[in-house]
Amino acid sequence: MGAENDMAVEVFDLATGELRELNQRLHDLNEDAAKTPWRIVHPRGAHAVAAGVDSPVKIDIEGHVGYYCAGMNQHAQITVHGMVGVGVAENMMSGIVRVKGHASQSAGATAHGGLLVIEGDAASRCGISMKGIDIVVGGSVGHMSCFMAQAGHLLVCGDADEALGDSLYEAQIYVRGQVKGLGADCVEKEMRDEHLDTLAGLLEKAEMGKVKPSEFRRYGSARQLYNFQVDNTSRY
Repeated sequence: MGAENDMAVEVFDLATGELRELNQRLHDLNEDAAKTPWRIVHPRGAHAVAAGVDSPVKIDIEGHVGYYCAGMNQHAQITVHGMVGVGVAENMMSGIVRVKGHASQSAGATAHGGLLVIEGDAASRCGISMKGIDIVVGGSVGHMSCFMAQAGHLLVCGDADEALGDSLYEAQIYVRGQVKGLGADCVEKEMRDEHLDTLAGLLEKAEMGKVKPSEFRRYGSARQLYNFQVDNTSRY
């Protein structure tokens, strides 16, 4: 058995324990205590599970969760073995959040850093107003994904619905499948060697290294909306 299998694991059962107690205990972890991985069982769709964690602890959530799971995450490595509701990893600062199933709306919203991996599909507004996070989606994303996204990367291994990148700032979008429609000021851009290198690195970190970077197309801002031009007055 590996070292991780030999290590003690802290198990918290949400069928019998209170969510407030769970999150408080995770918030109180010191450097030494964070070396012990956690396993959360029977979440049964609870909201805000493992929200606000700010230590480098490994957490496995065994089941489906509701909204704002792993919100405001810093440093932690959180894996959800199920589906997630609205706003997973919302306002995340660092660390890794992985969803083994599908995600509802606004995944990674306003997040400043870290890596969010959704192995299934993500619903509408994935990466809305993202500010530096990297998001890798194994499936497809819903409409208005990356709306007003400011910085970071969104990699979509499947398709993208309408209004992709609407009102985009400087975030970079990569889509492997079909794009139903681009939002205001979002355009397809040239794929250069440095972008292929970025894709390869993020796919490797997301453990999707078998996907070829050359199969993606790149999208970004045309930079016409956030720089005022009198000829564009009717668009503001």
